[in-house]
Amino acid sequence: MSAARVTYVGHATVLAELGGARLLTDPLLRRRVGHLARRVPPPGAALTEGIDAVLVSHLHHDHADLPSLRRLAAGTPLVVPAGAGEFFARRGLEVRAELAPGDSVRIGGVEVTATAAEHDGARPFGGTAATAVGYLLSAAGRRVYFAGDTDVFDAMADLGADLDLALLPVWGWGPTLGPGHMNPERAARAAALLRPRLAVPIHWGTYYPAGLSRARPGPLLHPPRAFAARVADLAPEVEVRVLAPGESTLLP
Repeated sequence: MSAARVTYVGHATVLAELGGARLLTDPLLRRRVGHLARRVPPPGAALTEGIDAVLVSHLHHDHADLPSLRRLAAGTPLVVPAGAGEFFARRGLEVRAELAPGDSVRIGGVEVTATAAEHDGARPFGGTAATAVGYLLSAAGRRVYFAGDTDVFDAMADLGADLDLALLPVWGWGPTLGPGHMNPERAARAAALLRPRLAVPIHWGTYYPAGLSRARPGPLLHPPRAFAARVADLAPEVEVRVLAPGESTLLP
C-alpha cells in the first residue's frame, strides 16, 4: 500500500495525497482577505502544482475564494456542493461534479463522496443558495474525512467505520464563533462519534482580524491543544496530531 500524506496548509485548506491523486480542499492562499490578515507564511508555488481536483465544501468567502482558485492551473477541476455548480461555471472555472450528500465521483484512484454538514452553505449577502457538505475520501483501503465547516451532528457516527483520518475544524478566523461551527469541545465530541485512528485539527491559527492578534492572541494558539486534551478524555483511542500551517504527516 503506498504512503498517504496530508499537509495542513492553513484555515480549511488541506492537501491530501492518496490513491495517486493530489486533492486540495477549500483553497485560501492569500495574504489578506478583507479585514483578515494571514498570520503564517503563504504556501509555496509547489503546493498548487499538479492538483487533480479541488474540493469546495460551501460558498462562504473563506472557503470558496475566487482569487485563490484562479491561482491554480487553468482547467483544474472542482468538486462542489449541490447548487454551487453554476456559480463557479459562470466565473470560468471548471466544475467536474456537483454533489449532494451521499453522491460520489471518482478522481483518479480516489472515490470522493459528499457528506452532510450542519452549516449554512449559501454565498453571503444575497448570493447563490447551495448546500454545505463535507467529503469522505476512499482509496486503496484508506478513508479520510474532511468535515468542511460544520457543527457536530449525531450522524457523524455513521461515517466512522474504519476511518483512518478525520480533519476536524476546531475554530474559525476571529475571537468568537458563529453558529454552524465547532469549538474544541464540540470537535472532540465529533471525534468521539467518528472514532478515527487519527484526528488532525484544522480551521485555526491562520487568519485573524488585522491588529487584533496582540490584544487577543488566544484563539490563534489555544484551540488545537484544547481539542487534543478533550479528545484524550472523550476518545482516548483516537490519536491527535496537531500540525502547524505548512506541516505534513503520513496517515497511520
